[in-house]
Amino acid sequence: MSFADFTPFNVDADGVDIFGLTGGDGPPLLLLHGHPQTHRIWDRCLPHLAQHFTVVATDLRGYGRSGKPASDDSHAAYSKRAMAADQVAVMRHFGFDRFLVCAHDRGARVAHRMALDHPDAVERMMLLDIAPTLAMYEGTNRAFATAYFHWFFLIQPQPLPETLIGADPSAYVKAVMGGRHAGLAPFAPDALQAYCDALASPGAVHAMCEDYRASATIDLEHDRADLERGRTIGCPVRVLWGAQGVVARCFDPLREWRKVARDVSGRALECGHYIPEEVSEALIAEMHDFFETDDTGEGAINADERLNPRRV
Repeated sequence: MSFADFTPFNVDADGVDIFGLTGGDGPPLLLLHGHPQTHRIWDRCLPHLAQHFTVVATDLRGYGRSGKPASDDSHAAYSKRAMAADQVAVMRHFGFDRFLVCAHDRGARVAHRMALDHPDAVERMMLLDIAPTLAMYEGTNRAFATAYFHWFFLIQPQPLPETLIGADPSAYVKAVMGGRHAGLAPFAPDALQAYCDALASPGAVHAMCEDYRASATIDLEHDRADLERGRTIGCPVRVLWGAQGVVARCFDPLREWRKVARDVSGRALECGHYIPEEVSEALIAEMHDFFETDDTGEGAINADERLNPRRV
């Protein structure tokens, strides 16, 4: 399958326009990107995945070509709860009440919230190179704060980060992404330019900052409330992280995810943070291994009707 076979879409998710691409055939698979990127992180994976899955790859609200709603001091418009509801609305638009999820970075934080708020929607979930947000903030030390400086810069009150990043959005993208293990080498030039162009679009820098402000405030409130109530993720979770990344150096991903989810497996891959672009073939192999077997032992490739019995 070529990229020409993917169909762009815009779905109204309760007033927020969500952009994405869809294509392929088979069980529904939602792909979510991270910061400061867009659905283009999946470029190397999409043609293969679409041979086995009905793929839906979106831009999160606030990123890429998706809507950038106004926010207020609560930052609720960019809470992971709101962002997760967007994605569930997109999948329901296409007739998928239950689906698979693979998500990287910020998208994985959205997927975490989705699995808690919409447990009947998520069949299986793969999370790429993160530990839970609350665990990362509470476990912050000098090494983490230095490597992930943007976590603490972007949450500063507006307009300071907006003004500084807005002066040269491309410089921000290239510095943050190029400052990781593999530098800028993993990124195709046109994809990298797309990330730069996306951040330069009106409202994008502010929306990105609001995403992070929400993660440091309202999202932590939601996470703490779940822990107090004993609410954990019920679906199978596969966690992958880069052996050369910051998450591997500063946290124990499996231990942290087992505190908030009941069925967790995973391992490190030989790469840094940007797994879909650094080691796409290894990631695809992991996705086949995890998504093609469901909780009953049935192959998920043959389980489309079981996942979405009303879809015809």
